[in-house]
Amino acid sequence: LPFCAAANLRPGAEQKVVFITARVHPGETPSSFVCQGIIDFLVSHHPIAKVLRDHLVFKIAPMLNPDGVYLGNYRCSLMGFDLNRHWANPSPWAHPTLHGVKELIIDMYNNPKINLEFYIDIHAHSTMMNGFMYGNIFEDEERFQRQAVFPKLLCQNAEDFSYSSTSFNRDAVKAGTGRRFLGGLLNDTSYCYTLEVSFYSYILGGAASAVPYTEEAYMKLGRNVARTFLDYYRLNSLVEGPLAPTPKPR
Repeated sequence: LPFCAAANLRPGAEQKVVFITARVHPGETPSSFVCQGIIDFLVSHHPIAKVLRDHLVFKIAPMLNPDGVYLGNYRCSLMGFDLNRHWANPSPWAHPTLHGVKELIIDMYNNPKINLEFYIDIHAHSTMMNGFMYGNIFEDEERFQRQAVFPKLLCQNAEDFSYSSTSFNRDAVKAGTGRRFLGGLLNDTSYCYTLEVSFYSYILGGAASAVPYTEEAYMKLGRNVARTFLDYYRLNSLVEGPLAPTPKPR
């Protein structure tokens, strides 16, 4: 996001980067609305957005599978590939978007002036309800515990996000996903997640019935994802002006 007045974008400044991707599976349309909520919030005049722009650099690829979306595919690309299984060795011919994004991520990872701190890939889920995350499993227990911090904070900010549905795994079938591959590539100061949101609905704490998702509700989840970085980096004291109340944790 080109806000050149920010100190973190001046030549030679160290950058903390949050990299977000979405819509690698064309049929998962809710992921685009969540990503839209993130983008709209970050470029807004909201005081939290200003603080985030001043302290973090957000790199966002809102559609990793544009040809699949154009064709109306549910899961695959023009060439018939599930792109979210080819992160380990993407071909510039068969998987051009993955190849380009992976090269950019590796370039940032190798740049001593850049700390690639978060990678979040946004999806939609056809059977689960609410928003939730998948994370990775590490042998280092302290690193594993640190990885749980962001989803716990998001659960406090977003009433439709479920920490109890969030899980950490290393299933073999998911080895080629962005979350799994980059979790193994990046160092222990980087956190990689898949953010899932239900196609259908969410259940609030203590409620008996489900609330159907709307486009606005998906975008609200995106806004809450962005706001959670304020809490994660403890930047709350830098926000000017009154803020809207944060939903109580469930």
